[in-house]
Amino acid sequence: MSGNPAGVDNTFRRKFDKDEYLERARQRERDEKDEARRGKDRGPPVQRQPLKHRDYEVDLESRLGKTQVVTPIAPLSQQAGYYCSVCECVVKDSANYLDHINGKKHQRALGMSMRVERASLEQVQKRFESLKKRKDPGTFSEQDLDERIFKQQQEEEEKKRQRREKKKEKKKEQAGPNEPEDIDPDVAAMMGFGGFGTSKK
Repeated sequence: MSGNPAGVDNTFRRKFDKDEYLERARQRERDEKDEARRGKDRGPPVQRQPLKHRDYEVDLESRLGKTQVVTPIAPLSQQAGYYCSVCECVVKDSANYLDHINGKKHQRALGMSMRVERASLEQVQKRFESLKKRKDPGTFSEQDLDERIFKQQQEEEEKKRQRREKKKEKKKEQAGPNEPEDIDPDVAAMMGFGGFGTSKK
């Protein structure tokens, strides 16, 4: 008798049909190429505006030092941290919020690229002129300086006078209760003291 039984598969390995999987791989490659072609045919790339200055002040200090109850069901705009309404996200601290609003994702959502427009000579000259006009044309003179010094001296003298008056009032208040009330001088002399005040005479 032979020791090998006939017709029994004892390898326990799964057999794959190589032709079937080769066909699936080729089909997947064809699908990926079609998607890539469709992606290229979407149209011309979007022209974004160059970076511009912000025309608003970034509010970083309005919630500084305040406590807030945080609930998991609250909308994003009412959660703890800084809320960006453009990107609809919450950033936990001010440094990350500044990084976010200056970052690529936020600027793209605003329709701007990360490139800066190159300024021409005329634009620079106009900017200088507008800054000169905005600056106060007030001239400084010695008379203005003398007037300011005189006003400051008057204010200091007034403060000193008020301090002196307050000190006098405090002294009067402290001295008032220590004086004896309705004491007969004969009785005080018989007992051996002049008054109930301090030992100073």
